[in-house]
Amino acid sequence: MAVKVEELLTAEINQPARYLGNELGATHKPWDAASVRWVLTYPEVYEVGASNLGHIILYNILNAGPRQLCDRAYLPAADLAAKLRSTKTPLFAVESRRLLTEFDILGFSLSYELGATNILEMLDLAGIPLTWQERATNPQNGQMPLIFAGGQTATSNPEPYADFFDFIALGDGEELLPEIGLILAEGKTNNLSREALLLDLAQIPGVYVPQFYDMAADGSVHPNRPQVPERILRRVATPIPAYSIGLVPYVQTVHDRLTVEIRRGCTRGCRFCQPGMLTRPARDVEPQQVVEAIEQGMQATGHSEFSLLSLSCSDYLALPAVGMEIKNRLKDKNISLSLPSQRVDRFDDNIADILGGTRQGGLTFAPEAGTQRMRDIVNKGLTNEELLRGVKTAVDRGWDKIKLYFMIGLPGETDFDVLGIAETVRWLHRECRINGRRGLNFNLTISNFTPKPHTPFQWHSVSTAEFSRKQKLLKEEFRGMRGVKVNYTDVRISAMEDFVGRGDRRLGAVVRRAWELGAGMDAWWESLDQAYKAWTQAIDESGLTWKYRQVESGEWNLFDKEEEHDTDADTDTRMNLTAGAGTGAPLLLDQPLPWDHLDTGIDKNWLKIDLQKALEAATVPDCSFEGCSRCGVCGTDFGHNVVVDALPIPEFAGEFVPNTERKQRLRVWFGKVGDMALVGHLDLIRLFDRVVRRADLPISFTGGFHPNPRISLANALPLGVTSTGEIADFELTESIDIESFREKLGAKLPENIPIYKVESIDLKAPSANQLLEAAEYVITVALGGSLTENGELDHENSAPVSVAPDANWEAWVKTIAETEAFWRVHTTKSGKTKDVNLRDRLHKLELVEHKPDSSTSARGATSEGRAVLRFTGSCRSDGNLLKPEHIVFMLEQVSQQEIQLLQVERSQLILGYG
Repeated sequence: MAVKVEELLTAEINQPARYLGNELGATHKPWDAASVRWVLTYPEVYEVGASNLGHIILYNILNAGPRQLCDRAYLPAADLAAKLRSTKTPLFAVESRRLLTEFDILGFSLSYELGATNILEMLDLAGIPLTWQERATNPQNGQMPLIFAGGQTATSNPEPYADFFDFIALGDGEELLPEIGLILAEGKTNNLSREALLLDLAQIPGVYVPQFYDMAADGSVHPNRPQVPERILRRVATPIPAYSIGLVPYVQTVHDRLTVEIRRGCTRGCRFCQPGMLTRPARDVEPQQVVEAIEQGMQATGHSEFSLLSLSCSDYLALPAVGMEIKNRLKDKNISLSLPSQRVDRFDDNIADILGGTRQGGLTFAPEAGTQRMRDIVNKGLTNEELLRGVKTAVDRGWDKIKLYFMIGLPGETDFDVLGIAETVRWLHRECRINGRRGLNFNLTISNFTPKPHTPFQWHSVSTAEFSRKQKLLKEEFRGMRGVKVNYTDVRISAMEDFVGRGDRRLGAVVRRAWELGAGMDAWWESLDQAYKAWTQAIDESGLTWKYRQVESGEWNLFDKEEEHDTDADTDTRMNLTAGAGTGAPLLLDQPLPWDHLDTGIDKNWLKIDLQKALEAATVPDCSFEGCSRCGVCGTDFGHNVVVDALPIPEFAGEFVPNTERKQRLRVWFGKVGDMALVGHLDLIRLFDRVVRRADLPISFTGGFHPNPRISLANALPLGVTSTGEIADFELTESIDIESFREKLGAKLPENIPIYKVESIDLKAPSANQLLEAAEYVITVALGGSLTENGELDHENSAPVSVAPDANWEAWVKTIAETEAFWRVHTTKSGKTKDVNLRDRLHKLELVEHKPDSSTSARGATSEGRAVLRFTGSCRSDGNLLKPEHIVFMLEQVSQQEIQLLQVERSQLILGYG
């Protein structure tokens, strides 16, 4: 059953274009032709999910498979979620607009410890029982889709969320998900029961079915039947850049660019870094594949920016050569390249060369710690000299704003190390000062270290009380330091991340109760106090308060502070690592962990050895470039490091020089109909920019530091309003046949933005925006009851008119035409108010149609007393406007009735050519 989205997505919904499912790159496969129907359900708002590279890649791969259909769903924002509940409409997939319960399988991305509450929100909105136990006993069990999760958090430690999922997909999904699809298709053909189907899925390496495993009293997890493996293997796949080319959303997303992966995995060995441990081995993508994917992707999507993605882009040795090759090929396209956080020790002139351009982006480095000792403890592999050299290179190449990431609460950290962060920033300021230029500005993020599973620091325990104390130390130290902006991660968020991230199955009840109390991800940002209260209340009700108190105070520490002990450091360290000796309990590092049944490839004994090296502040080299560290990953199951050597760097062909020539101006009359009415004005401007790029039209650019295409829309159309009379001006660098221009532009526009007419305009003529005089609208209105009864009569602004109680639309329209003034208070953007006579702005008003029948409309109003009106009113760039709402105001004054505005269409914009 398809949901009537047009009744849900109205202009009152914020960014309704999020939910349309008609973006460029969306795949609409025939429902009946598919044997397995998936929904990739991203538990974040659309702007986050639609720009997630993993989401895009898996969506493209699944839809490339025969008889496999993949749709998408996202966490609805609060306004749509409320509307779904109030209208009793279940959550739907955005492309087919079918209910999520109609699909065979829903896959959630779980990439953050606290993100599971959003998954529960989506399941609840979809009308799906939250746990596999509830789904198994549900009368509609056979019709319920399978619910699974993947992503970093799911791969790291799925135990706190085990009750919510039928299975977990561990590791890379590019090969795993198609294998799951084949088993599902076979299971449907053979009409397997849910349990039998899950048992078949459990035979696939990388599929973990929690209900086939039980938790022991010590938190460890073991199979409860012989048909499933004792340990579940993490899957590893080779990146395929071609699948990165996909969705081009209408709304601006978090990562509004084409993103292509150049290297998966990291072997640097930072001891705090879970992604670096869970994505081994390192796999470089062949440079030619990267270049071709970027070149084809930029043409196919029309993006003006691309990003090369890796946990450590600088460790992709071919980066300077690949970046320069792409930059040369796209030299005339006004394209910019961005990179995520980089290794400061590898940042040099070659990398700076590929980042330069007309839109120089920011730079982000992560020293992590403020002293050499702490950087050695965490195996950062960065010296003060390398840090200074990298920052100096950035300053020399023109950057005056640099973002730096640091952490506090690391094992072995002292107050001297904490204050070393401020001292490091002060030192960089002093050493990188350049005469004649404005000062260097640092934007610092100080995060609280939270130990992660599958890392050498997974046995460490943090103290939120210590976090707060150390933050206070830094705030005092940074007070008065110029050119520095410091952001601190809230201690409460870190506490919950740690508590949940290393928990066992007992935390499932906590997660569920926290969601019931309102602890969705949006709550963390909108009302952190409320979210924290919900989590702590859930912990209290679960009886696990004692465990959370250990997070608050610090259960134990890998390092004992020397100032608190008289014994030598070696003895203290040895005592910590042998906690439990002589008590009959296992040694601390030998105690079972909730994630020991997951085979990520990392040898637990190697983690212990590396932890001991951390205690000695000993570093381990990067095994991609030096000797093997014996972590246990490389072999048959996970493969080996694949490293591409550095390549010769092509000669730089020069920066983009905007072509500002203006040889031709074309004026285009176009429409904005159907669901495109829900795409906002700024999004429409961005859409035209991308369409022109995809159509390869010779657009002229403005000059200056930020050149923009010379595309000018005459007037912003209100959200939700359709139109058959919009106007846009395009200025070109060369003359082109009008029909050819129309054909190329129209071929790349969405079908609901039709082109009606194209004319050549003199280059010296005023723009359409300058010539705009009036606009014609067709509106549908309906009676809503007496204004006096509704208490809405505005005596101060009412017009001096009198109409008989039995007046009709024709009489009201005539009365408006004969009235000289309808005064209304107008508030300007600056907050000033002035009286405006709306009648002066009304040029023409006529009754087109009157519908006396009494059927019920979508908005709940009856069509008794409904009318279609056409009016022409002022529409000038100086703010002299007559809006449809103003016509409603006049009608209410003459009728003394509440008038509802049901539908608006702008039929034409009227230009005054003099």
